[in-house]
Amino acid sequence: MDHAKAWSGAPVVLTLRVLRSPLMRMLYFALLLAVFALASTWVGRKVGIPANDLKAMSANPASTLLVVLPFVLAHVVLARLIERRPLHDLAWRKSPQLLWGMLAALLLFGLLVLELWAAGAYAVVGVGDAPLWTLFLLTAVVPGITEEIVSRGILFRLTEEGLGTWIAVAVSALFFGFAHSSNPGASAWSSTAIALEAGVLFGLLYHVTRSLWWCIGLHAGWNFVQGALFGIPVSGIGVDGVLESTLQGPDWLDGGGFGAEASALTVLTCGIISLLLARRIMRAHSTVPPFWKRPPAALPQPHSSG
Repeated sequence: MDHAKAWSGAPVVLTLRVLRSPLMRMLYFALLLAVFALASTWVGRKVGIPANDLKAMSANPASTLLVVLPFVLAHVVLARLIERRPLHDLAWRKSPQLLWGMLAALLLFGLLVLELWAAGAYAVVGVGDAPLWTLFLLTAVVPGITEEIVSRGILFRLTEEGLGTWIAVAVSALFFGFAHSSNPGASAWSSTAIALEAGVLFGLLYHVTRSLWWCIGLHAGWNFVQGALFGIPVSGIGVDGVLESTLQGPDWLDGGGFGAEASALTVLTCGIISLLLARRIMRAHSTVPPFWKRPPAALPQPHSSG
């Protein structure tokens, strides 16, 4: 084989690598999501399904399905038709992990409320009449599914593939934290707090389990328990829960107007859990190195003619 013929395939290989790169697959997901979201909106208007409204606390299962379905479809189509990989992170056989995640959320946020109460920052002032089903759809189902698919199923997974585990944790955590920067009462600290306590924790959890079910369950359960049960604002959004409560004390302790997610106690507690997960990852030697620390992938090389 002569040198010219050997090198003729190099541009094709490089082009294929670019088209299959993590960044391009993120773009494919965004385009798929846009198409499916437009189709979902059209169906909702055509059929006359009223949209969910968080401010008015109104929701229905059909509208909720139309919100989350584009994210699920975009994720599935990307995995099966473009990446040509099994859908391990959203495999149906792993769905019981959804309940484990929700149970973990109940225990974790119960611990956080206990800490806030012991510090004098949380007090129950009565019993409310919370619309539990509506709160479940609005604060648990929608953000739990949509935000976890984007933040962990796409951003973390593909960033890890290219830049390695630790950079993926940092990137996805910062994205997740500052995606809440427009919420009521948000500040630079509240966004940083969410990045540190939840963004890092969920990223490490996804790496350990390789399961979106776990992450969705923990995320949905966190929101539901926080708002619907304990009556604490969910990422700055006021919620009437089963318990009518008040947060009191200095802003660093009670989270200010944003709620318990901006409390130093929440950051500290979730940080300890994240450190335990990180230690497990280090002991298992499961981290993915960045591309510049990996052996170079083979390119077509010139062969000497024989």
